[in-house]
Amino acid sequence: MTYVPILSVEADYEHKIMQWLLADDWRMRALNVAKELSLGEWCLAAGFVRNLVWDKLHDRSVATGLNDIDLIYFDDSDTNPLLDEEYEAKLSSIMQGPWSVKNQARMHVRNNDSPYQSMKDAMTYWVEVETAVGVYIQADGRLELVAPLGLKSLFDLKITMNAKKPKPDAFLQRVDSKKWIEHWPLLKLENSHKR
Repeated sequence: MTYVPILSVEADYEHKIMQWLLADDWRMRALNVAKELSLGEWCLAAGFVRNLVWDKLHDRSVATGLNDIDLIYFDDSDTNPLLDEEYEAKLSSIMQGPWSVKNQARMHVRNNDSPYQSMKDAMTYWVEVETAVGVYIQADGRLELVAPLGLKSLFDLKITMNAKKPKPDAFLQRVDSKKWIEHWPLLKLENSHKR
């Protein structure tokens, strides 16, 4: 008799995302370009991973375009927003795209939160649970997923207001303005104080 380990549900979700990312030439190119910045703690996040999952779960053969390519990082030694603009210009010179670079070590000020302790900590304050997911390339070349709020609701096709930031108006405004439910009709609103 042989022992076959049973993967956890989260590990299964992570495995699927990794397979989808590795098969997506455009996303892999973006990851490799971002890696060239040699940032310490970073990832391509939000729609970069979230939209990929929703597209796959909706059997889309053509990837949904991104409003921006969100590169987030954490560096509390230099929080000057001009540095983010320099990074955006550098990335755009290598790979055209709507790059958006944000040092999470300064974003707590804009969001009226206590100072974030890390990139992952910052992500736990994002408006939707399913948006708090990202990926980066480790020094050894392996992909690493960052999902501090988990992956289950993302795969359950939910849009869930983050209980840590219960702002129903902001949540619903984002859902409406981004037209997620129109684009991915299987999505369901959760914990949103629906209208």
